[in-house]
Amino acid sequence: MPSPRYWREIPARYRLEGGRCPACGKVTYPTRRVCPECRHEGMEAIALSRHGRVVTFTTIHVAPTEFQMEAPYPMAVVETPEGARLMVQVADCAPDDVKLGLEVALEFRRIQREGRSGILCYGHKAVPAR
Repeated sequence: MPSPRYWREIPARYRLEGGRCPACGKVTYPTRRVCPECRHEGMEAIALSRHGRVVTFTTIHVAPTEFQMEAPYPMAVVETPEGARLMVQVADCAPDDVKLGLEVALEFRRIQREGRSGILCYGHKAVPAR
């Protein structure tokens, strides 16, 4: 994850902040300048729920260099109650435990350490709701 991109995304990453279109109500994560549904400009920022459900998932067996020590690991598209969808790693469970409709909590965790610079990159991971 390149440093400039990471820093630009901090509001969405740290606060789990999405955008809602004032015209049609579509919720996106991260927020966008133009609504993908009705093309209205000017999304309003909203705080997203810290829980959701798995709508699709896969298991990564051949991981990028930064994540090779974690493979195999599940990745899922999680939908929040507001309707926003985000792709996150599912942690604290075996890949076989991830199923469609699984209720998860979104927790703020370390994602990776960037290259030789050692910058720690944080974001959200999903963990099965208890």
